[in-house]
Amino acid sequence: MVKLRLKRYGRKQRAIYRIVAIDVRSRREGRDLGKVGFYDPIKNQTYSNVPAILYFLERGAQPTGIVHDISKKGVFKELRVN
Repeated sequence: MVKLRLKRYGRKQRAIYRIVAIDVRSRREGRDLGKVGFYDPIKNQTYSNVPAILYFLERGAQPTGIVHDISKKGVFKELRVN
């Protein structure tokens, strides 16, 4: 099963997260299938690659709760994904 979840980058106390499509069995920093966006909690900025997200969602990927909440105003609201 594939999930859209966060992958941590950045330095100590200055985390930045990439939103990636990754196998459920992989570690948080494991090999991803594709990068679909990023999230910066310090600046509260989000970027989403909508065609890439649609590609993975059409193939059965599920967003985690955090990714769904981050993108609630954007992609997932338009797609009406629960």
